[in-house]
Amino acid sequence: MPSYTIGQAARLLGVSPDTARRWADAGRVATHRDEAGRRLVDGRDLAAFSVEIAQSADPDGEPSRTSVRNAFPGIVTAVKLGDVAAQVEIQAGPHRLVSLVTREAVEELGLEVGAEAVARVKSTNVHIDRA
Repeated sequence: MPSYTIGQAARLLGVSPDTARRWADAGRVATHRDEAGRRLVDGRDLAAFSVEIAQSADPDGEPSRTSVRNAFPGIVTAVKLGDVAAQVEIQAGPHRLVSLVTREAVEELGLEVGAEAVARVKSTNVHIDRA
């Protein structure tokens, strides 16, 4: 399972590293230390927290400033596999994106809950890159 530094978690949540540190200090998201003493957030914990803050209004006090053709770096919050197709949900800051892709693509990209990914949106299509 991937783990993320506070800086990486902040980027995935769409907030400053200071905000992510304050949330960790307040116990809103669980952290642990690696061998080098860096504070890390488990990918599954970060995925759950990203959904939680997205459901609350303005988690960082800033409005979203993106166009529909932007790349949305985020964290995978759900993967539903079928025989041929799959549904992948990504929380990118306040944005929840859902992409329908092949099961083969999910397996090749190694997409799982807690994995970092980038959703690229153009018109009505959502493409996923593994970060």
